[in-house]
Amino acid sequence: MNDPEITWLSPDTVQIRQPKSSHWEAPFLFLLFGRARVLLIDTGATGDERVFPLRDTVETLTDTWLRRNPVVFTRPYPLVVAHSHAHRDHIAGDALLAARPGTTVVGTTPAQVIAFFGFRSWPDETVEFDLGQRIVDVIGGPGHEPSAVAFFDRETGILFTGDTVLPGHLYVRDRSQYVATIERLQRFRDASTAPVRELRGAHVEMSATPGVVYPPGTIDQPDELPLALAPRILDRVRSALDEFGDEPGARVVRKRFILAAD
Repeated sequence: MNDPEITWLSPDTVQIRQPKSSHWEAPFLFLLFGRARVLLIDTGATGDERVFPLRDTVETLTDTWLRRNPVVFTRPYPLVVAHSHAHRDHIAGDALLAARPGTTVVGTTPAQVIAFFGFRSWPDETVEFDLGQRIVDVIGGPGHEPSAVAFFDRETGILFTGDTVLPGHLYVRDRSQYVATIERLQRFRDASTAPVRELRGAHVEMSATPGVVYPPGTIDQPDELPLALAPRILDRVRSALDEFGDEPGARVVRKRFILAAD
């Protein structure tokens, strides 16, 4: 069994990194606790609890939070499992949690995401998701993948961007949709009454050397960049897209990310 890397970003927010030894992608997952329910963003790259103990990790962290917050009486404490997008390395652990009492696993098609969160104008609308005294804004984000969304946590000021923006390869499947998503995130950042403090994506692939990325399959990344990115990174990505064409193999290298055709 491979123990994940656990980081409490706030008293109500946990970052979980799947260990590289269990899967080279080492995706980041996030638990956001509210008074009514907890939101898990993504479930990782394996469905084998022996390889990555996802359910045990979620249960342990939930028990820890409930002990610290004894005024929360609902049992079983509801868990909503949602996804930044539907690629395999972000949904593989769904089955490990599906049978957990009080758990809802959001579907992974665009229609299922739209229906669950109540989008009426996909992907342009931003919808609120209430965890109980904690509002998360859900923002449509196709371009990397059709069902992709970003989650903004007003409590911490963190914008969770999945694979759309991260320190690594930004794989663009649909350029026009991806451009629209970046511009949508820029508008949200600039208009939000709760300041966007930082972005956290789902992977780290860049080294600390500007413009140098660890190749796919790398297990050991001793000199990787931090996951958190400043909100102005959205402007850098949008500017780089002006140089990014639609031809196969298109690629634009910047200090903290690389745009690449998917």
